[in-house]
Amino acid sequence: MMELFGVSVTLLGTFAGFGLLIGILFGFFGMGGSFLVTPALLVMGYEPNVAVGSGLAFVFGTSVIATLKHRDLGQVDYKLGVLMIAGTTAGIEVGKIGLEYLQHIGLAGTVVSVAYVLLLGGIGAFVTRESLKGSGGGGLEHDVDEDADVDDADIPEIAQKIQSYRIPPMMSLRGGFTVSLWMILAVAFATGLLSGFLGVGGGFIRMPALFYLIGVPVPVAVGTDLFEIVFSGGIGSFLYAQSGAVDLSIVVPLLAGSALGARLGAAATTLVEEEEIKVYFGVMLLLGAVAVAVRQIGGVLELPILDVVSLVIIIGAALLVSGAVSYSAVRELRREAGERPVATEA
Repeated sequence: MMELFGVSVTLLGTFAGFGLLIGILFGFFGMGGSFLVTPALLVMGYEPNVAVGSGLAFVFGTSVIATLKHRDLGQVDYKLGVLMIAGTTAGIEVGKIGLEYLQHIGLAGTVVSVAYVLLLGGIGAFVTRESLKGSGGGGLEHDVDEDADVDDADIPEIAQKIQSYRIPPMMSLRGGFTVSLWMILAVAFATGLLSGFLGVGGGFIRMPALFYLIGVPVPVAVGTDLFEIVFSGGIGSFLYAQSGAVDLSIVVPLLAGSALGARLGAAATTLVEEEEIKVYFGVMLLLGAVAVAVRQIGGVLELPILDVVSLVIIIGAALLVSGAVSYSAVRELRREAGERPVATEA
């Protein structure tokens, strides 16, 4: 079998294709990196520290690429991102304390597994239901003007309630509305608390939190979430790299594929309707919840085959959703092309 730098070309090609797939999801949703990569590497037989470390390095690289594309589209609120980083960092520390206590009394594995499945499934079901019934904010323009006014009808009711608390200092955010600094930090702390408790990056928590709790337009929520991941992924991958747990033969081909995928996914957010983005996001989380549940059941029953089944569900979900995203973007491009007036010669 042909090899390059000691790694089979087939495996490198597989990683590159997987990176393209995940890059589309990452650029489109602001999540999906370690959620997909780490379980896949574990099933392939890599050591847990290498799977986690390489996954984090991939997440860092992909988030940089996707954030730059969202920046070009005007979909990153840096001020909000910095505030969210501060709040989530504090929340993660408190979440870790809670997790360590559960470990001390021997309940961490069960509680975290059940909470993770319930949270994935709960958020997925909520987002999908809200999108399908058309409530909670459709119809915002995708190219967001920082100074544009946002109609209250386009903002979820919970976010309107949070915005109504006029506790100074007030922060002006991209999208043309203001929110109390303390409300932003409270939401950030809550999402960080869940991330620290569950031991996950939290992209699937932060993106809907930015929209449903703060009222940020969906494309800006995705871009700002990615901006946060640049920092968390960078710190995590640096720490793992120091202990030699980052395998470049995994990370480089993954990044080669995701370099294109992340830009395609980010560009698709300007084409696909917000309600469709939320439906795809919800479906991805629901299928992810099923996959995690299957893996946990496999661990309890000591059936390794269920780990493979879980991976198949995750990859199948990624293929299904990324395919739907690509189809929706191409459909919208064709529709726009058909609406352009045809130039006639004088």
